[in-house]
Amino acid sequence: MSQFQFQSQLNLSTASSFGVSDSEANTPYQLPSLSFNRFATHEDIIPLSNLRESDDIPKPSSDFPEGGRQGWLTVAGASACLFSSFGWVNCVGIFQDQYQFNQLKDYSPSDIAWISSLQVFFLIFGGLMVGKMLDDYGPGLPLALGTFLHVFGLMLTSVADNYVSIMLCQGVLSPIGASMVFYPAFNCASTWFLKKRGAALGLIAMGSSIGGVIFPIMLINLIPKVGFGWAVRCCAFLILVLLVFSNLTVRSRFPPKKRPFVAKAFLLPLTERPFALLTAAIFFFYWGMFIPITFIVVEARAQGMSSHLADYLVPILNGASIIGRTVPNALADKVGHFNMMILMSAFTTVLILAVWLPTSGNAAAIVFAALFGISSGAGIGLTPVLCAHISPIDEINIRSGTAFSISAFAALTGSPIGGQIIIQSLGSFDNVKIFGGVSCAIGTLLFIAARLAQGGLHAKKL
Repeated sequence: MSQFQFQSQLNLSTASSFGVSDSEANTPYQLPSLSFNRFATHEDIIPLSNLRESDDIPKPSSDFPEGGRQGWLTVAGASACLFSSFGWVNCVGIFQDQYQFNQLKDYSPSDIAWISSLQVFFLIFGGLMVGKMLDDYGPGLPLALGTFLHVFGLMLTSVADNYVSIMLCQGVLSPIGASMVFYPAFNCASTWFLKKRGAALGLIAMGSSIGGVIFPIMLINLIPKVGFGWAVRCCAFLILVLLVFSNLTVRSRFPPKKRPFVAKAFLLPLTERPFALLTAAIFFFYWGMFIPITFIVVEARAQGMSSHLADYLVPILNGASIIGRTVPNALADKVGHFNMMILMSAFTTVLILAVWLPTSGNAAAIVFAALFGISSGAGIGLTPVLCAHISPIDEINIRSGTAFSISAFAALTGSPIGGQIIIQSLGSFDNVKIFGGVSCAIGTLLFIAARLAQGGLHAKKL
């Protein structure tokens, strides 16, 4: 039995006897006199002589500082990380449109969608590698290396002139660097907050929304004036400045502690039913959620919207997601993180199937972009909170890396599948909308199943 499984059973079995709420029962407490230098298995026998006090073991929930000067500096720096990483990736709709009608006009929508899909894939999949780096060296190394790779990849993208080079620079090199600044943001901030964790991570996630507004507007206005290359370079310089600030401010509350790399450690959380269901829920939700994000611009143009107005659907969507990544997170601290996620994922499903699918026209597209920005923003902002909610504080790096690395395959395949559906449908977007909506619906059902597996039928705030 793993350390986490033992603690979870201990918490739950004693909760009812002492009148402790379900949410408190699920809060991981560390036994103050135990020290584990590696992941425990059923074969481990720990001699009594090895039991000792350790200052490296995370404190009980009451000892979380819930902010402080360094805590809020970490939130500010982490928000800049999200601005520069996920905020940049939020521009995929702009690049799908730009490449489809300019540099890569001889390629199919499905071929072009692989570039944006690889961006999201490497951004999310890097969690396994970055989580290990955070455990061994702290946030300094991944932040510095990620800053270099992300900016260097974008500089190369600005001079790339063919499909392969664009895919390698924008779809592989840059997002690998972006992943190295994305994960330290959430994981380091989580060590400073417990009761306010949802609100703090919501503020961090808001950085990606602001970036998703600023970057598209920069590209829309700079490309006609200075050309595609210099437009991308200007964005890269802005990212460099912000990530220098992040390197100076993002800190973890706990010192790094090297552990031997054991592949089983990344798979072990999947043996826990709540975590396995949560991972599956994130996978299906992301599979459907990235369909509108990728194709909203080209779909609007196909419906007759002017190219200039269609491009602004991306900043409208990302601007509205500022609300989705802050307000639901703050409310989730009071009503329950799983409860809020279920509500917002169901809302996303309804928007795709009941608004985007049957409607047409400029007004309908703008309304959908705004409402979808709110619902999808909540989905992106709450998923890291859910991983932290059911994880011991010292295992957040590994467990979140496991969940998001698996979910990365949804981001990798969703948009190319969508592009192929459009081709098979002879240019119609109806079937790809159905694919996106049904995927989000399955994700919603799995979020409900994960909630029930974690807290049962009687837990109200979860």
